[in-house]
Amino acid sequence: MEKVMDCNSILMAAVLFSLLCLWTTTEGDLIVNITYLETAISKGAVCLDGSAPAFHFDPGTGSGIYSWLIHLQGGGWCETISNCQYRALTDLSSKNMQNISYFTGVLSSDPQLNPDFYNWNRVKVKYCDGSSYTGDIEEVDPDTNLHFRGARIFEAIMEYFLGQGMIYAQNAILSGTSAGGLGAIIHCDKFRLFLPLTARVKCISDAGFFVDLETISGEPLIEEMYKRVVALHGSAKNLPLSCTALSSDPNLCFFPQYVARHICTPLFIVNSAYDSWQINNSLVPRVADPDDEWTYCKKDINVCSPSQIQTLQDFRLTFLEALNELGPSTSRGYFISSCHSHHGIEIQNYWSSKNSPTLDNKTIAEAVGDWFFDRSGFQEVYCPYPCGKFCQ
Repeated sequence: MEKVMDCNSILMAAVLFSLLCLWTTTEGDLIVNITYLETAISKGAVCLDGSAPAFHFDPGTGSGIYSWLIHLQGGGWCETISNCQYRALTDLSSKNMQNISYFTGVLSSDPQLNPDFYNWNRVKVKYCDGSSYTGDIEEVDPDTNLHFRGARIFEAIMEYFLGQGMIYAQNAILSGTSAGGLGAIIHCDKFRLFLPLTARVKCISDAGFFVDLETISGEPLIEEMYKRVVALHGSAKNLPLSCTALSSDPNLCFFPQYVARHICTPLFIVNSAYDSWQINNSLVPRVADPDDEWTYCKKDINVCSPSQIQTLQDFRLTFLEALNELGPSTSRGYFISSCHSHHGIEIQNYWSSKNSPTLDNKTIAEAVGDWFFDRSGFQEVYCPYPCGKFCQ
């Protein structure tokens, strides 16, 4: 039986993540309508189904009018024609996207909840290509009508907002969650080149530091999946040349641990050392047997057996080794929690609230703000489980 990662489960996780963001909204959350970038169609910068890319935008005010935060939505990848066809029918296509987005967390307009970025120009880019915004294949198969144009979407969005005032930016952040967090790493230096030399420009990868590892049965599922993504979408030419020129296998430059070490622009990594997506999909893949010993452990780390906990501790060490292999950097920041989760900084309870994880007595919002504005560096790792046992 062919061993492939179940992309339908990846898409379902993306949908559930979107619902979680809605469920955690409150009455004071900012509701932002969708905008379809119809002018991108003439450039071939289109979603998988050929429709226009989209975003949600809340303009900056006051002291924030020359500051920009571009946040890339996540939602997994598609690695085969059938996966991409299915994906094009979900709300990860602009034909089916929700018309509104609740801006919370790093996108919040509340100065109490998001004191450093609340009045910036804040953009949430909708994810509709399935390649972390890296694909670019000119040909379109008339039988499937699939368009692999993620890199063109990224450039079209950037060019649009340069025309909306981003060309005068004094501060700018490219951030992203999950597959968008990977996109933020891959495009970080390119983002820097769009902006004035005098601007303070940095990037944030949130829940996007996926590591190259084998499953508990010794299979390189995530590496094989990434190779299929890169091949299907024609992504190799859009991965940073600083990585691909030095790698014997350019496909590996889709992995954060191999590409981030070559990124020149300051980067902040927000991640869990027990990231539930990676544990559930590339360390202990889903099995058909509902009574499999990992079924309940994958849902709740607190019910894992001692041997399963040891497997997860080994995963944590693998993750931290990959992080350390990036090499020392005073400009890089990281906030590594021990939550068994795949949270996003768009969620208020994760970004900043009384229930947020803290390191060195700082929430993620405080750590990122201090790092971005050079008030202090931040490179902290939470102690291993059972630390984080009561993460929200």
